[in-house]
Amino acid sequence: MKLEGKEEESSDYNEGSKGKMTLSLALVALLSAFGSSFQYGYNVSVINSPAPYMQDFYNRTYFNRNGVPMDSGFQRLLWSLTVSMYPLGGLFGSLMVWPLVNNCGRKGTLLINNLFSVAAAILMGTSELAKTFEVIILSRVIIGIYAGLASNVVPMFLGEMSPKNLRGAIGVVPQLFITLGILVAQILGLNSILGNAKGWPVLLGLTGIPSLIQLLILPFFPESPRYLLIQKGNEEQARQALRKLRGWDDVDDEIEEMRQEDQSEKEEGHFSVLSLCTFRGLRWQLISIVVMMMGQQLSGVNAVFYYADRIFQSAGVDNNNVQYVTVSIGAINVVMTLIAVFIVESLGRRILLLAGFGLCCVSCAVLTLALNLQTTVSWMSYLSIVCVIVYIIGHAIGASPIPFVMITEMFLQSSRPAAFMVGGSVHWLCNFTVGLVFLYMEAGLGAYSFLIFCAICLATIVYIFFIVPETKNKTFMEINRIMAKRNKPLS
Repeated sequence: MKLEGKEEESSDYNEGSKGKMTLSLALVALLSAFGSSFQYGYNVSVINSPAPYMQDFYNRTYFNRNGVPMDSGFQRLLWSLTVSMYPLGGLFGSLMVWPLVNNCGRKGTLLINNLFSVAAAILMGTSELAKTFEVIILSRVIIGIYAGLASNVVPMFLGEMSPKNLRGAIGVVPQLFITLGILVAQILGLNSILGNAKGWPVLLGLTGIPSLIQLLILPFFPESPRYLLIQKGNEEQARQALRKLRGWDDVDDEIEEMRQEDQSEKEEGHFSVLSLCTFRGLRWQLISIVVMMMGQQLSGVNAVFYYADRIFQSAGVDNNNVQYVTVSIGAINVVMTLIAVFIVESLGRRILLLAGFGLCCVSCAVLTLALNLQTTVSWMSYLSIVCVIVYIIGHAIGASPIPFVMITEMFLQSSRPAAFMVGGSVHWLCNFTVGLVFLYMEAGLGAYSFLIFCAICLATIVYIFFIVPETKNKTFMEINRIMAKRNKPLS
């Protein structure tokens, strides 16, 4: 990956060298994202394909225990719990971010977190053998806790160890692996592979493999240098970590920048969530991450995926082939997120956020029109397909990956864990809410549901345009000074 270190204001050799992607940095980014973020995506979609077989298992188990078939209402409740316990667990995981990353470090938290994944994988993989569906529901909470921690700690960990002119690209890598996880779950969930009566326990249990790989290999990579220097006060270990990540010995410039950040924060101390929420000096940063996280989850991404099957069926796609079309949508998601990795440093964060939410906004508006007219105008069903694809592209390049990058960049070391805890909690709470409310919304409003998502996208665009600054190629201190001007009380 060729970078733009030569265009930096500083002209010395070291500053230019910071543009290099070293093998050590690439490996730690890939390993962290594969061992953690990948499973977030995998478990989002892993139960979609085998749902009929899992529900049949619930019914069979209940019948064997009680001698009567399960009531359809009770079965619907159990399946709703199976689906919704995952984002609820994600919320619990987000609430654990602040204490864990401050006490155990970023790398330490990722290693501890793997225990949740391995435990859940064993429980889910053996649930049919043990003839217990309750264990699956419990495991969805446990794997949700895992995903809640992973979705916050991986972007924080990678953002803190990346040079400033690579921070955006590396910051998008976790989202790339989330989309890869979704795609792999969709492929393995095909009826001909594991999405069948015999294969679904294996499909659920596979989630533990990436965690075991990370558990074995990540200890050989360094902890976040910023955590070692600013929070642990160990300059020697921070230097060693930087040397390993950068591939050269002279890391004085970065150490000095960290010292300046440390000095500027000494008076404020470490922020708890409560102190972050009440501190005027970080008011606009906090509001910004809440708005971006709400926009990300309330923009209708789950609803678009929910409608996708019906949209393709109405366009004449055979029922047996819809699952392959779903896989192709997942592939588009991966490709566009991969493109975002390569363009985020050249175009910047603001452009991708505005373009991403803009495409989602227009897609939702046109999709509302197309869904309402597809019974009277034959080609409208094809326009619906175009809208779904454009929406996926918009979400993949901006709305999905960039908000987590912005949390890393808009906060300094002392407030970053609390900021991730707030942002992550909003992310999972909105995810849980959409899952809970959308079926009722769809029943009451039908296709007009997308107008609500369109309005949310538009409101997010307006906020980003007027408030959120460009953070590309800036140090954390430079970004902090930009935001400090917004946080000054009007005199």
